[in-house]
Amino acid sequence: MEERQKPNRDENIVAGRNAVAELLRSGREIDSLYIQKGELKGSAVSLVAKARQQGIPVKEADSRKLDFMCGGVNHQGIIAVAAAWSYAELSDILESAGDSPFLVVCDHLEDPHNLGAVIRTAEAAGAHGVIIPKRGGVGLTTAVAKASAGAVEHLPVARVANIASTVKELQKKGIWVYCADMDGQPWCSTDYSGGVALVVGSEGQGVSRIVREACDATVALPMLGQVNSLNASVAAGIILYEICRQRQGINPIVPKKKA
Repeated sequence: MEERQKPNRDENIVAGRNAVAELLRSGREIDSLYIQKGELKGSAVSLVAKARQQGIPVKEADSRKLDFMCGGVNHQGIIAVAAAWSYAELSDILESAGDSPFLVVCDHLEDPHNLGAVIRTAEAAGAHGVIIPKRGGVGLTTAVAKASAGAVEHLPVARVANIASTVKELQKKGIWVYCADMDGQPWCSTDYSGGVALVVGSEGQGVSRIVREACDATVALPMLGQVNSLNASVAAGIILYEICRQRQGINPIVPKKKA
């Protein structure tokens, strides 16, 4: 028999109308609010309105998903997902980075394990921060924090309203923005000196057209096998360490000594 998937008992998931109302009043950062399809009525209307006023993404889901998310708790058709970690302000990240910021921009990554892996690699490669969107991608959930292997404790993550606008904002500050996508210039022959930001796209769609067009250049990895793409976090890791190599001034070619 096929093993049934166990329900999620994430402590950052708050279920039920009264509990969600208290969470909205608490001031704690909230990643998203889920409303069951057909249940936008009664007190749920005011809760959804308050969430939207606070800039919290509101998503519709069927009852089975909500049941699974809250582990069988009576959710009354509404669930809020609180952020496992606090977000940073982009301005603070840029200020602490100094003259040559090194940033990673995630364009709507949806898999928490991918985002966690990107954060982990970015921290190890010396990045100053990660940028994610407020809507359309995964936030700093418990699963993301776990996949980052503790990197969320050390690397600030900022949420922004619009990725394309943020790319343009970074460019105005003298930061060159590179898009990791297909049909770009070779990743290892690109000059990443100075302030740099790498944009990584979603698992299914890659970097969106509007974001790709806003970037200064596109960098690509060679695909010599039968598959035509890499996992988002794997591709990001390869390019991040090329950026790291150049920033460290490490020569990639070590001459062999003659016998």
